[in-house]
Amino acid sequence: MSKELIRFDWAMKSILRKKSNFDILEGFLCALLEDDNIKILNILESETNSEYQNDKFNKVDLLVEDSKKRKIFIEIQNTRETDYLERLLFSSSKIVTENIKLGEKFKNISKVISISILYFNLGIGDDYIYYGTTDFKGINTGKKLIVKKRINISETLEPKYKFIEKNIFPEYYLITVGRYKNIMKKAVDEWIYMIKNNEIASGSKSKNIDKAKEKLAEINMTQKERKSYERYVTGLVREDDIMETAKIEGEIKGKIEGKIEGKIEGKIEIATQMKKENEPTDKIIKFTGLTKDQIKKL
Repeated sequence: MSKELIRFDWAMKSILRKKSNFDILEGFLCALLEDDNIKILNILESETNSEYQNDKFNKVDLLVEDSKKRKIFIEIQNTRETDYLERLLFSSSKIVTENIKLGEKFKNISKVISISILYFNLGIGDDYIYYGTTDFKGINTGKKLIVKKRINISETLEPKYKFIEKNIFPEYYLITVGRYKNIMKKAVDEWIYMIKNNEIASGSKSKNIDKAKEKLAEINMTQKERKSYERYVTGLVREDDIMETAKIEGEIKGKIEGKIEGKIEGKIEIATQMKKENEPTDKIIKFTGLTKDQIKKL
């Protein structure tokens, strides 16, 4: 029996939702966000977590606590869509609005981090991990506007406080699996290698990646899980085949239409020249195959 790991996207759809397997996602997040103290508190119950047999994307909304004790909603996604960025914006905005009550103070808005694992190339670029957020920069100076807030660090008669930078806007990580070259320079590369190749690279040492090797092995799947997994993988193969077939058919159709259009343009060019030389219409029809109405319009 194969000792390969199951696909990470299917794992997110199934076994990684179990509390006993949170350590795998925690290890991945610790490596990506470079914070070894991340802890998953809960998977949020929402319609986005519904499981459908034919889902083309998987999304896991996690309530997370990091080393700064911030509550972070992390959205891990795997999808193929034309309007992907638009849906990404919609999803992060929805998480913000769904997790603050009407009339609640805006200071209680939770931080959102959106992590996308992409099995297709999004845009033109030469990296495999992209980070983005909202910054305000001076039009004239180009320098970033830094907004700070005051927080108390003691509750004595003379309270002490410090100022920290406000960082409230959603942050986005786009991981393009296909662009990763299997070269490991940092901890998160060990996880991307696993996601891309369905195996753990030799010498991997990042936090909890040994748990992934143990819990995501195909050999440990139950019969029910194996059947579900096989249907999922088969569906992906069929989807890729359909897309490839459509691409080939489109190319063939384009070539045929191009040849037809080229022949028509050639006939029109000949007919135009013959008409300039005052050749009779019947003769032009005979040489070009164009109709009398087509020749009149030239």
